[in-house]
Amino acid sequence: MLMRYLPLTDADRHLMLERIVVETVEDLFVDVPVSARLPGPLPTLPGHLAEFEVERIIGGLAAKNLTAATCPAFLGAGAYRHHVPASVDQLLLRGEFLTSYTPYQPEVSQGTLQSLFEFQTQVALLTGMEVANASMYDGASACVEAVMMANRITRRGKAIVSGGLHPHYRELVETMARSTGFVAQALPPGASLHETLVEHIDGETSCVVVQNPDFFGRLHDYTELAEACHAQGVLLVVAVTEVVSLGLIKSPGEMGADIVAAEGQGIGNALGFGGPHVGLFACKEKYLRQMPGRLCGQTVDAEGRRGYVLTLSTREQHIRREKATSNICTNSGLCALAFTIHLSLLGEVGLARLAELNHALATKFADMIAQIPGCRVRNDSFFNEFTVELPFPAAVLVEKMLAVPILAGVPVSRFYPDEPELENLLLVAVTELNTIQEMAAFVQGLREKL
Repeated sequence: MLMRYLPLTDADRHLMLERIVVETVEDLFVDVPVSARLPGPLPTLPGHLAEFEVERIIGGLAAKNLTAATCPAFLGAGAYRHHVPASVDQLLLRGEFLTSYTPYQPEVSQGTLQSLFEFQTQVALLTGMEVANASMYDGASACVEAVMMANRITRRGKAIVSGGLHPHYRELVETMARSTGFVAQALPPGASLHETLVEHIDGETSCVVVQNPDFFGRLHDYTELAEACHAQGVLLVVAVTEVVSLGLIKSPGEMGADIVAAEGQGIGNALGFGGPHVGLFACKEKYLRQMPGRLCGQTVDAEGRRGYVLTLSTREQHIRREKATSNICTNSGLCALAFTIHLSLLGEVGLARLAELNHALATKFADMIAQIPGCRVRNDSFFNEFTVELPFPAAVLVEKMLAVPILAGVPVSRFYPDEPELENLLLVAVTELNTIQEMAAFVQGLREKL
């Protein structure tokens, strides 16, 4: 196999293969199906080139992409483009944060531990919960961890999954259910009415999983659902994909949620930063010892000085594997720090104003779209994202609007290709970075395509 752009000689490669008792490099990939392998090197790059020549070629390839940074974008569906102050990235570059990893030694990790402690405090306040952990991979993995935590607490093995839960979150729950042996009963897309969810609860149900705002952008008050769940010994898990919404809407904790799993990308983290982004996880204090991940705490030393420690580490690296609550092996520490810095800069008033601005712009945009004959806004409530019903497949509009150029939104059919009744639905998100001029260009383009 020709290894381009690697400094190994044939002799180096031969020694490495000999040491691991393998004859050829291709033998290392025998477990990968042939259909998933390339027959040779990618043709995009020619043979050996100088560094600046490679940069020129790659830069030309990147320039062909249409991104949210190069044209008006109304993309959402779980990842949102918000303004991140330059000071956030500048502070992340500090060596003690950028190069630090797991704070196993508290005596030399006070800065990292304090930032995680502040992060936990912020997440608890945002979600209205009593305790939060020191971050997780992303919102989707946090959601499935919440389900497995509910299974442990209730000693049951069935999760009722709302049709309004993000499809990626749903798929991850279903995948983990198949792998670990619990049952995930997912309702049809859009079926998020409280009474429908309650009707599916039985003696094996450990939790009901919902989202707010849901995948289609609708807002819900799950207070009554929480009461109905608790009456039958069932926990309520609330997922949040747009964390900025918590600056304006009723928090999951106020509604009676037992566990909250959220995606924190919208604060401090650009669309392409991370991947996974930063998972938020919070719960009631009485369930603390079943919570996955780490918990940082504040204490005092022998001389009465404030200090920070890892109060709870329930992973297999710290305790016996069979006692671990999760096999998550790290957190999203740098992404969590970005979240903490940005939210600290905003403050409570700033976050509320940011949320209000998002909602006001989305409301204006929804009114503009509703005036177009043949188009209908399906939501009776929303924060900064809503569903538009078109008279033709939404994927067609998205493709045509690229010529404007505008990233017009996300077709629901991309997530549910086998649901023809959802084919004409388009998810449209608006943030503080969208202007009235961009909205007008979208509306004009939509009129022309109609």
